[in-house]
Parts: sequence; C-alpha cells; structure tokens
Amino acid sequence: MSQAKLTRTQSSLLRSSPTIRSSIHSLSSITECDFDDISHHREHDLESGEKEEKQRRRKPPKSFGSIIRTGSTRIKPGLTFTLASLSFLSLSSFLIFFVFSQTDAILTSENLLLGLIFVAVSLFFASRNMAVINKAVFAIKETRKKLRFRIKHKPKPVQWYIGDSNPESIENQREEEEEEKRLVVKEGVQFFSNGDFYEGEFHRGRCNGSGVYYYFVNGRYEGDWINGRYDGYGIECWSKGSKYKGQYKQGLRHGYGVYWFYTGDSYSGEWFNGQSHGYGVQTCADGSSYVGEFKFGVKHGLGSYHFRNGDKYAGEYFGDKIHGFGVYHFANGHYYEGAWHEGRKQGYGTYRFRTGDTKCGEWDDGSLVIRLPPETGPVHRAVQSARDMAKKSVNQRRVDEQVMRAVVAANKAATAARVAAVKAVQNQMDGKLCEN
Repeated sequence: MSQAKLTRTQSSLLRSSPTIRSSIHSLSSITECDFDDISHHREHDLESGEKEEKQRRRKPPKSFGSIIRTGSTRIKPGLTFTLASLSFLSLSSFLIFFVFSQTDAILTSENLLLGLIFVAVSLFFASRNMAVINKAVFAIKETRKKLRFRIKHKPKPVQWYIGDSNPESIENQREEEEEEKRLVVKEGVQFFSNGDFYEGEFHRGRCNGSGVYYYFVNGRYEGDWINGRYDGYGIECWSKGSKYKGQYKQGLRHGYGVYWFYTGDSYSGEWFNGQSHGYGVQTCADGSSYVGEFKFGVKHGLGSYHFRNGDKYAGEYFGDKIHGFGVYHFANGHYYEGAWHEGRKQGYGTYRFRTGDTKCGEWDDGSLVIRLPPETGPVHRAVQSARDMAKKSVNQRRVDEQVMRAVVAANKAATAARVAAVKAVQNQMDGKLCEN
C-alpha cells in the first residue's frame, strides 16, 4: 500500500513535533481515504481557529473592573461554562487515551495521535479564552485569601456547662488567683508631690498598719497608721532634733506621750488634738519646771512652778500666767499668800519677810496701796484661799505611769514600722505589686 502524502499545515504543534512524523509513517493499517478525511477535518478546524484568533486579537481586552467589584469578587456565567468545558475536554482526552491504550497494544500510535488532537483542541480553546482563565485564576486566589483569613480569625467556640463548671477552667482560675496573691503584697512605697514618701503597709490603697513616713529634708514618723493617718503609737523625729514618743489619733498627738524640744525643753503628759492638754510635766533647759494642768498648749489651772533662781509658786494659772490665788516662795525666804493678776500681786494678801515682819492689805500691780491688819476679813479669806490652792496644786494627780506605758508602746510600734519599711523596699526591688 502506498503511503499518503501529508499536507504541511500552519499548525505549530504538528510542524514541530518529531513524534507525529514518526507516528504518521507507522500508520500502515489506516486507509488513505480515512486518513484524508481526518486530515481534511483537522485542517478545517485549524483554519477556523486561526481566523477566530485573529479576530480576537483585533478586539481590545476587557478590563478586570467588570469582574472585580468593591468588597467582593464575582465570576461570570460564561466563565464558569468555559472552565467546565475545558475540564470536560481534558478529562475526555485522558479517558479515551487511557482506554484505547489498554484495549489494544497494536493501536498505540493511533491512540497517541487522537490524544494529541484532543490536547491541541483543548489548548486552542484555552488560547482563545486566556483572559477568562486569568480572571478565573485571580478570583480563585481572592477566594483562598478570604478562606485563610476566616480560618485564622475564627473565634473560639463557646462552651456551656450545665451544673458544675469546667474543672480545667476552675483550676486555671485558682492558679491565676494564687499567682496574683504571690505577686500582690501589702508592703509598698508611695511618693508624694511635695517630696515626702512612705514605706510600709497598705490597705485598700491607703497607708494602714505599720510604716515609716519621711518628710522632705525635715524628719520622719515611725509607727501605726489607720486610713492614711497616724493613729495608735509611734515616734516622730525632726531634723533639728525634736522628738515625740506616744499616742496619736487622726494624725495628731492625742493621749499620753513625751515631746522633747530641740531647745532642751520637754513635755510629758496628756495630749489633745496635737497640743498639751490635761495633766503634765514641763521641764526647761534652764532648770525650771512646771507640774500641773495645761489647756491647749499653755499652763492653765492648778500647778506648781520651780523657777531657775530657786523661787517656787503653787496655785492657780490662767493663760500661762500666775493668776488667781496662790503662794509664792522666794529664794531669800520671803513669801506671799494672796491674790494674783497676770503674774503680779493684785487684790488682798499678806507678804511675810524671813524676819517675821508682814505687809497686809490691798495690793495693786505688785505694790501695797492700803495697809490692813492680818485679821481683817478680806485679807484672811484671801490668804486662806491661796493656801488651799497651793495645797491642791502640790497634791494633784500625776500621769507619769501612763506616759511610760505609752513610750514603751511607741518604741514597739516604731520597730514594727521599720521592719515593714524594709519589706516595702525589698518588694519594690523584687518588682512585686502593692495594693496602692
């Protein structure tokens, strides 16, 4: 049988494939008529494909704007149909090639040719719809991005428990609470805008318990605190040397305590709202001393005073001055019994010398103006009142024992405050959190 002459076509696939040339020479079982029919149909399909390809190239490509919209990506129905057709043709080509290759081993070359023809047709349709394929690929990429975003930001499922709660969550909560307890401590450090700072215990964000408060370049307080104020027992020191040990209430000295002035003077006794008030003892650096009643920081009431020159007075005081009835003993042995007004003899009274002589009568601004006998009624009553007041002043109650107990308690409170201050500084260095 004579071999048929092949017509050279413009197809690049058939023109460049050596496999096709060898396969055509080996087609001994195919008749010339059948082969001519196949060649005629193939040439007709290729020519029509080339014409359509030239017409498509003359038309401008469509913009992606018709496919991609703001906030979403859509695929046209034609695109879906084209993709389905291409997928169907490719699958059909593969199935036919596989079936033919398995049924008869002799028809291997013919099956290969048919497969190549179907592949060529599929590629032809794909080249005509390249823009649609690009759009489809772009849409698939956008869809994959959205799916990845949704999977990445997928919220955790809400778990509902009826009856008892989840044991794992309860255990985790307990562990977190224990960790917070280990980190949160009651001792801490707090700084103030005026330069002062506090080291000690806190409760509900306020100084409470034991702690040390440092005044800015002035002094400090060591002792008990309640609701941000000195309350209880403590020791207060100042830079000049003054010091107080005793009781406090609402931030003020209140109760029993001792105050040492930097001048050398001291007061030991009762306090009220930060001032000496009640019974107490005042000693001065010059050697003088007063034992008696105080009122709002000054001598007021009954008391006895020992002057530095040796004089002594026992009687009534008013506004830090001798005023009322009392007895004044001079260092030289003289004494006066009678009425006083702002530190001077005023009214009725008797002045006795160490020799036994007397001056009796009415006094004015320290001088005798009217001389009267000692047995005169006004003079006698004034002298008796002065003696009674002097006796009461000397025999009045003392508060030394209460003051000593307050001092001991203040020392203990100060020690506890210093310990709390050390813990507060250590907690700050360790990075632990405080309630404040």
